[in-house]
Amino acid sequence: MDLEQLKYPIGQFYMPEVFDQKQADIWVAEIEALPNQLKTATENLSDEELNQTYRPGGWTLRQVVHHVPDSHINAYIRFKQAITEDIPVIRPYYEERWAETGEAKFGDIKLSLDLLAALHQRWVAFLKTLKIEDYQRRYIHPAQGKELSLANMLGMYAWHGKHHLAHITNTVTK
Repeated sequence: MDLEQLKYPIGQFYMPEVFDQKQADIWVAEIEALPNQLKTATENLSDEELNQTYRPGGWTLRQVVHHVPDSHINAYIRFKQAITEDIPVIRPYYEERWAETGEAKFGDIKLSLDLLAALHQRWVAFLKTLKIEDYQRRYIHPAQGKELSLANMLGMYAWHGKHHLAHITNTVTK
C-alpha cells in the first residue's frame, strides 16, 4: 500500500447528494456499532502490537484508540451546542497534541474503550431523538473557517470511526 492508502484506508469522507432519514439511520447505526468493533479489533493485541504505527510517521495503534473517544467527545458536545444554540462557534482542539499526552501514548486502552462505549450510548440516545430537519442545524468551525451542518458531521464521524478502525485492522493483519 502507498502512503495515501495507509493514511486513508477506506478513502476520504464525502457527503452524498441525498441526505434523508435512511442515510441518517445508517450513520447512527455505524456510530452505535463502533465501540464493540473497536473492542473486538483490539482485545487480543499485545503492548508490542499496540505500539506499532499504522503508517510511517503516523500514530501508534494505542494513540489511535485513545484518539477516537477524544474526538467523539468533542463531536458530541458540538452536536449538543448546535441543537441548543443558534449557529455556535465551536472550540477546536489540537488532536495531534492530545495524542502526545502521556496517557494517550502509554495508557491502558481499556479506559478509552470503556469511555467510548458509554459516550456512544449517550450520543446515540441523543441522535435518535433528532428529527431529519435538526440535521440542517449548523455550527461554525473557526479553524476551518466555515459553517458545518449536523448532517455533514454525522456522516463525517461515522466515517471517522470506520477510518480509524481500518487503521487498526489493516495493521494487525499485515
